[in-house]
Amino acid sequence: MPVIREPLSPRFLDKAKDTSMSDCCCPSTLTKTKQNCPECGASCKSVGILTLYHQVRFPENQSIITDSYYFCPAKTCSVGYFSSTGNTIPKQHLRSYQSIQNDALCYCFDIDAEQYLSALKDHREEPIKAFVVQRTQAGECACEIRNPSGQCCLANFKRLENDHNTDGK
Repeated sequence: MPVIREPLSPRFLDKAKDTSMSDCCCPSTLTKTKQNCPECGASCKSVGILTLYHQVRFPENQSIITDSYYFCPAKTCSVGYFSSTGNTIPKQHLRSYQSIQNDALCYCFDIDAEQYLSALKDHREEPIKAFVVQRTQAGECACEIRNPSGQCCLANFKRLENDHNTDGK
């Protein structure tokens, strides 16, 4: 059976090019707040409890204390999540630990930064980004639970493109 792909709406493609896409596919019921990581000092955004329950592996997910949690995006930091009252969850306890170490760009469709940088260098990035945008538009992503930050991955593509262009590669 042939695969029928819906055309991407111009509005959605424009959003994919925008750097403010951090919550494009995730419910915006949680107001994002920031705190600094107690270990490395990185600026960290808040995450919802749904993200925590899906990211923290068993049996550690059975003992999550209800609180306001923040995700530390620093790859070299051992803290995955921390709460405003001092609870911490190490990155090694996260399902996505290996993906974090491999510089995941899109957790839903298993695309890492190295793959996308290679595509950027060879001018083959558009089909990759279009695929992710199309699948997101179709509601087939799960960033809220697959991405440890609980945020949409689309902004990661633009961020990496900007870094790539700034580096002059």
